[in-house]
Amino acid sequence: MRMKTSQKRATNVSLPNDLVAEARELGINLSQACAKGVVSEISVKRRERWLTENWDAIQERNAWVEKNGLPLEKHRMF
Repeated sequence: MRMKTSQKRATNVSLPNDLVAEARELGINLSQACAKGVVSEISVKRRERWLTENWDAIQERNAWVEKNGLPLEKHRMF
C-alpha cells in the first residue's frame, strides 16, 4: 500500500485514550498510522464500488463462459 506524497492538511481525529497511549509507548507516528488506515479504507471502498457497478456485467460474462466455455480454451496447455 503506497501513499502518494502531497501537501498535508491538519485534521482533528478522536481516538480512545488507551490507544493513543499505547501508540506513543511503542513509538508509533499517529499521523502516519491514520493515513495508512485511510488509504486502506479507500482501497476497500473503491473495490466494493467497482464490484457493485460491474456486478451485472460480471454475471453476464460468467453465464456466457458457462454456456460457451472459455474463448481460447483449445489453446490451453493445462
